[in-house]
Amino acid sequence: MATCFFCPPPIGFKTNNNAISIPRFTIRCNLKTEPDAVCGAVKAFAPATVANLGPGFDFLGCAVDGLGDTVSVRVDPQVHPGEICISEIIGNATNKLSKNPLWNCAGIAAIEVMKMLGVRSVGLSLSLEKGLPLGSGLGSSAASAAAAAVAVNEMFGKKLSVEELVLACLKSEEKVSGYHADNVGPSIMGGFVLIRNYEPLELMELKFPSDKELYFVLVTPEFEAPTKKMRAALPAEIGMPHHVWNCSQAGALVASVLQGDLVSLGKALSSDKIVEPRRAPLIPGMEAVKRAAIHAGAFGCTISGAGPTAVAVIDNEHAGHAIGKHMVEAFIQHGNLNASAQIKQLDRLGARCIHTSHDM
Repeated sequence: MATCFFCPPPIGFKTNNNAISIPRFTIRCNLKTEPDAVCGAVKAFAPATVANLGPGFDFLGCAVDGLGDTVSVRVDPQVHPGEICISEIIGNATNKLSKNPLWNCAGIAAIEVMKMLGVRSVGLSLSLEKGLPLGSGLGSSAASAAAAAVAVNEMFGKKLSVEELVLACLKSEEKVSGYHADNVGPSIMGGFVLIRNYEPLELMELKFPSDKELYFVLVTPEFEAPTKKMRAALPAEIGMPHHVWNCSQAGALVASVLQGDLVSLGKALSSDKIVEPRRAPLIPGMEAVKRAAIHAGAFGCTISGAGPTAVAVIDNEHAGHAIGKHMVEAFIQHGNLNASAQIKQLDRLGARCIHTSHDM
C-alpha cells in the first residue's frame, strides 16, 4: 500500500509559511529546495534498547549491542512521487505487522522524515527486517522507527539533526505506545540517554567511560507484555516519600553511569518503588527472577521497559552467563515460563547506515 502525505494535508496538519505543524511540536523546513536523493538504496540498522532503567521511567534509557531491526529503503519508480510503500516484512511477528505505512512503526517514521525534508518528487519502497520480537520490553517499535528514519535521512543527504530524527520516531511511538523517547532516543543516539524535556525536546547524552566493561544479562520469557497494558497498571498518583526516593535513585543512576561505577549503577537500577512494584506482579516469576539474579552476583536487576524481559548488569561476560542461567531457571520454577538469556554489551553507536547503493 502506498500513501501520499503532501496533498491534501491530513487532518491535524496545517501548512503555512513553509511550516508543517504537528500536534505537540512544530517543524519548520529551512530547505529552500527539495533535496535530491544521493543514493538509490540505503540499508540502516537500529539497536534494541533498555528503557526506564529502574527509577528513570520515561526519561532514561540505553542502547544494547547486537540486537535490533534493519530497514532498507530504495527509490522506486513504480511508487508514485511523494508516496511510500512497504514492500516486505521479514523476521519476527510478520503476521502481526501491517504493511500500511500509516500503521507500521517504520512507515510512520519514514513518512515523518519525508515530510520534514519536503520530499515529493520520488517515491520510496521500504522493507523491514524484524530482529526483535514484539512486546519484549527491548524497544521493538522504536528500533523499527529509528532504522527507517535514519535510512530515509541518509538517502537525502543527512539533512536532519539527531533531535529531528527522534521527533520523527516519536510520531511512531505516540501512535503505538505513548509519547515517550526513552527507547527512540538511545536507539538513534546510542549509549545512555536522558530525556530532559519533551516540549521542546531536549536530549542529554550520558557518557559511560570507554575503559569500563558493562554487560547486560537479558532474559526474555515466552510471555507478551503489551506496552499499553503495562502502562495502564501504573498508579495515577504517588506519595511524596516515593517521589523523593525515586528522584534520588535516578540521580544516583546518572552519576553512576558517568563515573562508570557499576556497583552503584546496579543498586540504583534495582531501587524503583513506583513502576516496578506495579508491573512485576503482572509478569509471572519476575520477582523471583530478580532475587535469583542478585543472589547469583548481579549488581542489579529490573524490568526492561514495559517487560517481560528482565535485565541484570554485571562487569564480566562469564559471570553474566551464570547469572542468566539462574534467571532462566527462576522463570521456569516460579513463573512456569520458558525463557532465553542473552549477554550483550552497551551499543555506543546508535542507529546507523550499513549499506548504500548509488544505482538509481
